[in-house]
Amino acid sequence: MNDADPSATDTDATDISAADISAQLERTNSLLERMLAEVAKTPSTHAIFVDAGYLYAAAGRLVTGTTEDRRSFDVDAEGLIEALIDKARTIFADSRLLRVYWYDGARRRIHTTEQQSIAELPDVKVRLGNLNANNQQKGVDSLIRSDLESLARHRAISDAALIGGDEDLVSAVEAAQGYGARVHLWGIEAPDGRNQAEALLWEVDSQRTFDLDFFKPYVTRRVVTPHEAATAAHRPTREDVRFVGAQIAAKWLGARGREALVGLLPGHPYLPGSVDQDLLVEAERLLQYSLRGQSDLRRALRDGFWEHLQAQY
Repeated sequence: MNDADPSATDTDATDISAADISAQLERTNSLLERMLAEVAKTPSTHAIFVDAGYLYAAAGRLVTGTTEDRRSFDVDAEGLIEALIDKARTIFADSRLLRVYWYDGARRRIHTTEQQSIAELPDVKVRLGNLNANNQQKGVDSLIRSDLESLARHRAISDAALIGGDEDLVSAVEAAQGYGARVHLWGIEAPDGRNQAEALLWEVDSQRTFDLDFFKPYVTRRVVTPHEAATAAHRPTREDVRFVGAQIAAKWLGARGREALVGLLPGHPYLPGSVDQDLLVEAERLLQYSLRGQSDLRRALRDGFWEHLQAQY
């Protein structure tokens, strides 16, 4: 019969358990200390998110006093982006730049020459939404939200400088903040009132406004040359251009036949690139007028072209 004291066994077990727990705590503390040391050595990272539609409209109005479209002024995008990067470097002194995200609209998401040149700049990523018939951006806000949320979720950024003013960006801010990123709203001085939604101002972690002196070196009103003035003076009407579109369609149909028409119709209202380019060139020859940059007249031209073809089908 074992005369050992049961209480002694319980005490030994308790002592062993306490020792194990103490050792585990020491290992955990050591691991946490190493992790914190690594985090301390890792620099913070920031990115700049630019809603180009807001920037062009607000900066153009501030510097040139115009509320017209982009064709009424020129923007030195490269110089302006460098200035924004320098400003961020000052504000986020202990942080490194991930990149600049430039959000803009383009018809069928096909970049313009200007957008292509911006995309080729170092540390710049161009993201394109659609541009509708009224030259309004569509899908840009959702692109901003997607990028902000993804970068914050993967801890790729600690701070985001957001240049925009639309209330729809509130959800993008909330998404990024939910993953621990801080969002700083950068705005453009408005000559009268405010050009950023109040709900957006409430939601961000900080906000600052850039004034006329900041944008003046990069935004200039276009000077209309005598040739441009003369061209504008004899601008054709939409009906004139629509009629020319129908004329060209009749010529196109006569040369290619109904078989080509059947192949073209499923793409309505879009034309293949080669057909669209030929249509534009021929229309400019007949009108003796440049349709480059004349989005309303180019739409009228395509409408006339399609209307004639559909009437013959």
